[in-house]
Amino acid sequence: MTWSFPIGRLAGSELRVHVTFFLLLAWVFYAAYAAGGLEAALGNLAFVLALFACVVAHEFGHALAARRYGIGTPDITLLPIGGLARLDRMPEDPRQEIVVALAGPMVNVVIFAGLILLLDVLPGPDAFSRIGTGEIGFAEQLAAANLFLVVFNMIPAFPMDGGRVLRAALSMRMDRVRATRAAARAGQAVALVFGFLGLSGGNPMLVLIALFVFVAAAAEAQDVAMRALARGLMARDAMITEFEALSPDDGIEAAASALIRTTQAEFPVIGADGALAGFVTRHAIFAAHAQGRAAMRVAEIADTDIPRVALAAGLEKVLEGLGAGRPAVAVVTRDDRLLGYVTRENIGELMVLKGR
Repeated sequence: MTWSFPIGRLAGSELRVHVTFFLLLAWVFYAAYAAGGLEAALGNLAFVLALFACVVAHEFGHALAARRYGIGTPDITLLPIGGLARLDRMPEDPRQEIVVALAGPMVNVVIFAGLILLLDVLPGPDAFSRIGTGEIGFAEQLAAANLFLVVFNMIPAFPMDGGRVLRAALSMRMDRVRATRAAARAGQAVALVFGFLGLSGGNPMLVLIALFVFVAAAAEAQDVAMRALARGLMARDAMITEFEALSPDDGIEAAASALIRTTQAEFPVIGADGALAGFVTRHAIFAAHAQGRAAMRVAEIADTDIPRVALAAGLEKVLEGLGAGRPAVAVVTRDDRLLGYVTRENIGELMVLKGR
């Protein structure tokens, strides 16, 4: 995820923090300091950090359950609205998906039960509304927050955990694409309710959550539709075959000229031996110009970590390569000569033509 940076590895996954997470910490510290002084600010900051440790544990619950089915979790990112575990894929067996979806909330149930049993705290019905006020103890606040995480995550709003359980349950009665669309619509309906409540109640965090749920539900539905379309199709069915290429020794000005002259958003870089050296994106060209690096060579800004597939490779394998955040997947011969390439945009066009 862009605007995030790694802070370490845990259980085989990279732990990352999004820069906006520090805005949340700053806001919590400032608001508590203004209301109750330094002691209150430090206490609230410690509580938020402890809460997000529980969020990380929640996400690792998903990751470890997914690993049971051979699914990796490259990274987990902390955001102001919670955590995000990036799985290589979601299990398509509905029963496995239910296990993976429930594993996260179950971690919070265990933390909640542990706090009650070990520290002898039992949050009252109004405990969550009293968090940060200093009226209840640290452990009671944390127990209440974990209980809230369980309830909130089980709301059937796709792509939240409850929404994934809903999608899995629907998948037992209909095909996965239709089930995902239904769950995504339910998620977007809940997001609209969240947005209304956030705007009418002056709660910007609820509005932010609503936007995330609404956009993420649509993106997940499109991704599942793409994967359904990919079955039975090959790289040759979606690849771009007419394109302009650049040489590694071309300057940035030549790349900029090609960008204006064509409709391409990415340019393959072909070496003197005819082999693929990488891809240069529109963003990289703009960035080089903005930083005053127009004298550089194309080879210096090219993305060389481009997935390569054969002409007869399944389109699902192409989608896996695009899912890694690469600008394109190259379709090459055995000696690495470029035949064409596939982008997420032209797979989207293929979806439209196939009526998905």
